[in-house]
Amino acid sequence: MSNILIPTLVFSIMSAIFALLLTIADKTVNNYGEVKVTINEDKEYVVKGGSSLLSTLIEEKVFIPSACGGKGTCGYCKVKVKEGGGPVLATEMTHLTKEDLENNVRLSCQCKLKQDVKIEIPEDLFNVREYYAVVESITDLTDVIKMLRFKLPEDAEMNFKPGQYVQLKAPIYEGNDEEVYRAYSIASSPSMKGYIDLVIGYVPQGIATTYVHRHLKVGDEVSLNGPYGDFYYHDNDREMIMVATGTGVAPILSILNYMKEHDIKRKARFYFGAKTTKDLFMLDYFKELEETLYDFKFIPTLSRVSDDDDWDGERGRVNKAIDKLLQDGENKEAYLCGNAAMIESVVKSLTAKGVPEELIYYDKF
Repeated sequence: MSNILIPTLVFSIMSAIFALLLTIADKTVNNYGEVKVTINEDKEYVVKGGSSLLSTLIEEKVFIPSACGGKGTCGYCKVKVKEGGGPVLATEMTHLTKEDLENNVRLSCQCKLKQDVKIEIPEDLFNVREYYAVVESITDLTDVIKMLRFKLPEDAEMNFKPGQYVQLKAPIYEGNDEEVYRAYSIASSPSMKGYIDLVIGYVPQGIATTYVHRHLKVGDEVSLNGPYGDFYYHDNDREMIMVATGTGVAPILSILNYMKEHDIKRKARFYFGAKTTKDLFMLDYFKELEETLYDFKFIPTLSRVSDDDDWDGERGRVNKAIDKLLQDGENKEAYLCGNAAMIESVVKSLTAKGVPEELIYYDKF
């Protein structure tokens, strides 16, 4: 018996000593004291050193876009570090272009605050706020896509442009031991004060989507921050070509809702790509828009239907419908939201029709 207890006791003592040494090291070797973060030359924050620049900014209620929980995998949290950022890490290189490196652009989640730093961020980010909202309704659009309505506090409203997005915080829950933020486009119109609608699809093993689809309930409180993004509606008289797949419908809904509420008289065509009829949703709503908007048509196209299926609409990937139905790109602009492959194929189709690339706005996820 003693032959078992003695090694166990020794191992326990060694583990305790190792843990103590780590604690001492954290308080001595890794104790960087207070450091000063200067933003855009005129805003200063004195903070405790040692944490990442991203997490420190969040603690100071300065929100930078981030979708991976600070792991350096999404590449969203870029800031210009003018002084004090330390060397560029290997974990950043896949997300930084040659131009980024020349301009001292870094991933804020990978910069640890070991000394005073000076950074630059877009001034718009100072308008980003954190909101504690309550889930008012959850609607199943398909087996794997939900629309959620969040009620903001009585004294709060979010001022955003139709097409922009927010970040939703997924908290620690059973099976998940970390808090993460994920970006979701707003589906509601900016005119609908006090509420935010999001369209969220389920991704197997996705931290945030599992939280939304398996744990979140009506009446729960959530943390949102925003708005973010340079994908939004542009006010002019050009014909609008809208293209989306799956949850990419969200910013298009925001734009269409805004146009309806303001009686905007522009010609618009919405090409929605899906696999089968089970992946289509809100068909009655789009039919209503065809009857109420100035000149709007909803064009669903299915990529996985056979000749035997009861479907008389467009077939194939959504770019094929554009190739077939779009006559030319004269006086047109486009709004695209979906995965990278879809965006790339549709941009190719649109430019081939003569739509200027600078008038093709997209949100890729």
